[in-house]
Amino acid sequence: MRQRITKYRGVGLAMLVMTLSIVGTAYAQDPGKGATSYSPVDIKEDFASIMARMKDAKPAVEKKHMDLLNERYDLSDRPAKGATMSRGKAVQEGVRIKLLKDMTWEKLASISPEEIREKDLFPPGFFPLPFPNHPEGGMLFPKFQIDEINKQEGRDLTRFDLDFDLPDHVLPEFPAPIYLTTRPDLGDVSKGKLVTIMNFYELFNGILNPKQLEGLRLLVTPFPQQQFNQTEDRRSEKPSRGVACFDCHANGHTIAATHLVGDIRPQEFRHRLDTPTLRGVNIQRLFGSQRALKSIEDFTEFEQRAAYFDGDPVIATKKGVNILERGSQVRFMAEFQSILDFPPAPKLNIFGELDPAKANPAELKGEALFNGKARCSACHPAPYYTDNSMHNLRVERFYKPRMINGRMASADGPIKTFPLRGIKDSPPYLHDDRLLTLEDTVEFFNLVLQLKLTEQEKKDLVAFMRVL
Repeated sequence: MRQRITKYRGVGLAMLVMTLSIVGTAYAQDPGKGATSYSPVDIKEDFASIMARMKDAKPAVEKKHMDLLNERYDLSDRPAKGATMSRGKAVQEGVRIKLLKDMTWEKLASISPEEIREKDLFPPGFFPLPFPNHPEGGMLFPKFQIDEINKQEGRDLTRFDLDFDLPDHVLPEFPAPIYLTTRPDLGDVSKGKLVTIMNFYELFNGILNPKQLEGLRLLVTPFPQQQFNQTEDRRSEKPSRGVACFDCHANGHTIAATHLVGDIRPQEFRHRLDTPTLRGVNIQRLFGSQRALKSIEDFTEFEQRAAYFDGDPVIATKKGVNILERGSQVRFMAEFQSILDFPPAPKLNIFGELDPAKANPAELKGEALFNGKARCSACHPAPYYTDNSMHNLRVERFYKPRMINGRMASADGPIKTFPLRGIKDSPPYLHDDRLLTLEDTVEFFNLVLQLKLTEQEKKDLVAFMRVL
C-alpha cells in the first residue's frame, strides 16, 4: 500500500482516496488482477524530488535484496579447476543454493512434491528470483559494462536508484569473444574489445557486407528507453541518449544484465529476465522466454517497441521510441545477429556429440546420463541442444504461492528451451537468474523432474555440459 501511495504522490487527496478505493475493489474481485495495466503518464513530481526520494530509499532497498541473496546463496568466489569460459574466465563450481536446516539434497529428492509443498521444504534459492527492486523494475547493468561504455562513449548507464546485485565472478566473461558463422577461420573477431558505436566500423569493415555492417551499427546505437531518456521520470542523473541492443547483449552474447518482462501484469507477476546470449540465433525458431516470437526480425522489432518501454506504447511515445523500418533496418539487424556463432567445442564431433577419442570418462558418462536417466535430451537434443519448443515444468507443485520482495512466486508457465551449446559461458541460469552454477541447475532439475541422480552422476552431468 505504501508503494501505491508513493506512486501517486502529488495527486490530490480526493483523487488518491478514490484511486486506492478502486485498487482495493479490484484486488477484492480478483487477487491476480491489478487495478490497471497502464503506468502514469503525466508525472506531477519534479525530477529533483524524484531523484532525492529514490536515492534516500536506495540503501534500505538494496539491503533487503542482499539479505535475500545471502539467505538463498553461497556467493563466494570458488572457481573450478581447469574449467574456463572461452576467453579464460574461471567457471564457478559447486552448489550455491542453501538448503533448509537439517536437510540434505538426497533427503529432499526422496520426498514427494506434495509433501515438500505442504511442509514448506522447497529450497529458498529455487523460488523465482525477484528483481533487486521488483516494484520498480527497469534495465540494470553490471558495473564493468557501465564503466566501459562510459569510457568509450561518455554515456552513463548508472541508475541513481539501484545497483546491480550479483557479484562479477558469477557472471559471464567480459568482454565476450565474437565468433561468426561466415568466418570461422578468424576466431574471435572482437579482438578482446567491447564492440560499441566507437569501434564497430574499424573492427568489422572488410569482414561484414554493407547490410550486416549497417545492422551492427543499429545494434550498437543508443536509443531512448524507459529508464534512460530525457524525461523527468528517467532513472539516470543526467538526461540520457538511451541504451543500445548490445548494452545488454554485449558483443552479441550476454553480461547477465537484467530487467522485468514487459508482457505480464500486474507488476508483482512480472518475471525477472535473464538476458540470453544471441549466439546461435540462426538455428532457433522461437524467441523470447515466453513470447514464442517466430523470427529474429519479430524479436528485434519487438524489443525496440515494447521491451524498451515495459510493453507500454503510451510511455514509449512520450520517451522517444525508435520505430525501426521493417524492410531494411530490422532486416539488416537480423542479418548480423544470424551469423553470431556458438563458441568452439573441440570435443564435439560434426553431429554435436562427444568424440570418444577426445573426451574423458566423466564427460562420456555425463553424455550417457544426459541422453538417458537424466532425460535432458528430451528437451535439449544434439547438435545444438534445444528442441526449439516450450515446456512447463510446473515447479509450483513444490510450493504454495507467496510474495517475495515484491515478486509473487506462483506458476511460471511454459518457458522456451534455450540451447545448451556454450552453456558454461552464460551463467547464471534459468530464465530469471535463480541458479548461479551448473551444479545448481543439475540439483534443480534432479528435484523438479524427480530423477534420483547420485552424487557422482550429478558431477558427470556437469562435466559433460562444460564441454558443450
